[in-house]
Amino acid sequence: MKKKTILLSCLAILLLMGIQPVSPAEAIQQSSEQVPSYAKWGQLAMKRTKEAYPKADIVDYLHVGRQEGPILTAEKFRLWLKDGDREFGVNVTISFYKETETVKEVKLEEMKRGRTGKRH
Repeated sequence: MKKKTILLSCLAILLLMGIQPVSPAEAIQQSSEQVPSYAKWGQLAMKRTKEAYPKADIVDYLHVGRQEGPILTAEKFRLWLKDGDREFGVNVTISFYKETETVKEVKLEEMKRGRTGKRH
């Protein structure tokens, strides 16, 4: 009986603190919901960028968006790189088959600098 009282007291404290106890299955579901759907494509974008620019460091990363078509989906990213004194952006577009998530193409395009030399 003492264990039950302690358990109920702990549950009451958690509820008063605004913490909802969850089952292990609910905890797994909640943690997987926090990972964005584009995360694995972002990892591929960084990997391919690092292969193309092995001496450069990736200093910033942006998920630009997703374009869905009936057969292909494209995830777009912008990565900012630093290679010595040079900083530049690379746009990465990953096209994959919607049904199988098989990659069709990974396209890297270095951004052109404006007259001011600032990022855009």
